[in-house]
Amino acid sequence: MVTVCLPSQQAVRLASPLPDDVEVLTWDGSGAAPDGIERTEFLVVRSELSYEAMIEAMPRLRVVQALSAGIDYLIGLIPESVMLCDGRGIHGGSTSEWVLTAILASLREIPGFVHAQDRHEWTQHVTDELAGKKVLVIGAGDLGEHTARRLRAFDAEPTMVARHAREGVHGVDELAELLPAADVVVLVIPMTDETRHLVDREFLAKMHDGALLVNASRGPVVVTEDLLAELESRRVYAALDVTDPEPLPADNPLWRAPNLLLTPHVGGNVRGFPARAYALVHDQITRYAAGEPLINVVDSAY
Repeated sequence: MVTVCLPSQQAVRLASPLPDDVEVLTWDGSGAAPDGIERTEFLVVRSELSYEAMIEAMPRLRVVQALSAGIDYLIGLIPESVMLCDGRGIHGGSTSEWVLTAILASLREIPGFVHAQDRHEWTQHVTDELAGKKVLVIGAGDLGEHTARRLRAFDAEPTMVARHAREGVHGVDELAELLPAADVVVLVIPMTDETRHLVDREFLAKMHDGALLVNASRGPVVVTEDLLAELESRRVYAALDVTDPEPLPADNPLWRAPNLLLTPHVGGNVRGFPARAYALVHDQITRYAAGEPLINVVDSAY
């Protein structure tokens, strides 16, 4: 018998049916732990919950399955003996939809038209367009691939960047040469020690006047103060789904910054997500119970 722990009864329903030799417990870390929690071998986690105490209560734990694409919030919490798997493949479509929405809304000046609508003003004027734009996509994983495919459908020209160069993909060490030519820079990279504060004053200075920065990764990838200075000078534009800090305090100057489209970390928050997420969970638990290799295993190079 394999014991697994899911965060809720809804999660159990969505992941069902599971093999007969799987015992399912539910616990999200709040309240008392259920009986038998010490038998747990497979734990499913959501990024908005705290797991340090839960993991300590599971001495037999062998697998932690995250439902997020980024697993930075779990770094340092997972024992070396425990395999960590991420949510690759369940966020690419929804997050890339947000990226395209943010780019189009920014270039076509949709927020300004919405404000004009509130004022009952007919403010007809010429806007920019996505067709023909050179888009630098920093992050060439699942999110980056989905984003690039959608960009090409709009006749834009994506250039991919990853940690290391490979066929069709540039390395981050080439950013200094790539940034000046980019009309749009999209961030869909994991949060690591290497990517923290990647977008700083020097990075932003290499973007040409009027370029657009789009962050769908993690807030700390960008130095908030440096971006704020560029926005207040009105030299560049930005669309952010993530911020540092997060949630963004009501008195934070980003709320008032010009040239900025801001959403509250909703890129992957869509109605279809739970079904996709727990289809992955079902597959992973079934694999584990059968002794088969798991997918989406995070290696030490994350």
